[in-house]
Amino acid sequence: MPSSPRRLPTVAGFAHWAGEESPKRAGKALRERVARSAHAQFTAAEARPDAIAAVDESNRGRLPELTPIRVGRMAATPFAFLRGTAGLMAYDLARTPATGVGAQICGDAHAANFGLYGDARGELVIDLNDFDETVHGPWEWDLKRLAASLVLAGREAGADEDDCRESAHDAVGAYRRTMRLLAKLPVLDAWNAIADEELVSHTDAHDLLGTLERVSEKARNNTSGRFAAKSTELLADGSRRFVDAPPVLRRISDTEAASVATALGDYLGTLPVDRLPLLARYSIQDVAFRVVGTGSVGTRSYVALLQDHRGEPLVLQVKEARPSALLPHLPAAGFKVPDTDHEGRRVVLGQKRMQVVSDILLGWTTVDGLPYQVRQFRNRKGSVDPAALAADQIDDYGRMTGALLARAHAHSTDPRLIAGYCGKSEELDEAIAGFAVTYADRTEADHACLVTGIREGRIGAELGV
Repeated sequence: MPSSPRRLPTVAGFAHWAGEESPKRAGKALRERVARSAHAQFTAAEARPDAIAAVDESNRGRLPELTPIRVGRMAATPFAFLRGTAGLMAYDLARTPATGVGAQICGDAHAANFGLYGDARGELVIDLNDFDETVHGPWEWDLKRLAASLVLAGREAGADEDDCRESAHDAVGAYRRTMRLLAKLPVLDAWNAIADEELVSHTDAHDLLGTLERVSEKARNNTSGRFAAKSTELLADGSRRFVDAPPVLRRISDTEAASVATALGDYLGTLPVDRLPLLARYSIQDVAFRVVGTGSVGTRSYVALLQDHRGEPLVLQVKEARPSALLPHLPAAGFKVPDTDHEGRRVVLGQKRMQVVSDILLGWTTVDGLPYQVRQFRNRKGSVDPAALAADQIDDYGRMTGALLARAHAHSTDPRLIAGYCGKSEELDEAIAGFAVTYADRTEADHACLVTGIREGRIGAELGV
């Protein structure tokens, strides 16, 4: 006779025995509360902030002398406007249907926030690569932001409306199919899945191969050494210091540089102890201020130049970590605002929860009372500009990014649950593609409002910087 099963106590932090529950059935049951077709819905609320008010609010707390650069970059195109308005889209998304299933979300998963970077072995990995807004929130928000951004990027690239809609449709389809694949795999295999070149064949993105090869070649040369060679000068004692290159890079006072350098001591305490002997072989040579990104312009951001005994450089970015723009909108979607003791810690832990492989020097610190994240600068980073892709590539790019997003979400929520909800049919794909087109139209109207406001002097902008 077979022996009876041993009954061990349920231990906090571990799952119940798999036979006792079915996340897939629970996911299917969610369709009764939120039909997949409901995700097509979007109507702008009457009380919705206009574009000028939204941009003004997002500029609050930023360095005022830099906000005109940020506004000017956002005014370039509707896609650029979307990139800088994660908070406005979160306001809108909080008023759309959601299943209530949470995951660690990027919070800003638009099509330009995926890219290549180097791992510890020097190999290139492709993944999400911007986590300033990361929080625990509705998985649908990331997927809808990605889909809408693909429509806008496609329009900017000159693709016709069918191709733009298809790119959004295909991104959602790849997300759904990837989540179903991950749900079927052993947990450890799913956890480590689809980090690099396997992704292209999995998503049938073969038209992207040439583009990815060109980006990869460029990324391999995008290193601290190359940046230091262009941005520093050699001093008589063999050390280097940054040279002014306004408005993007500028030297700072000795006092300000000392504050940043001193804060790197606290940063060491946020790293795994096995990283400390590595950084102990570098000395801190100089610190400069560097303007970054589109959405991040106006935040305080520094580059710290380190050198080893041979004079080889390592550049760290020390970037201000502001509260996520999504926080005010989580309660309207049924999610609580998390307690956060340090915004840099939030960004770093969120990134590690979503990526298969992360920068080995990710950490955080505090400079003059403000929170910062710290990471390698130019560690073989490269990216595809989705707005510059050919019409026959934008849907391939959508499939690739949709698959990456599914894998990232599957790290923090059971893929069986989301896969059960998404299902086998294209119902969700069609719905979110419809939402994406509608939201892209809304973003174009918002962008036009911003451009008009700049022309009328309602908001300052420095164009072409």
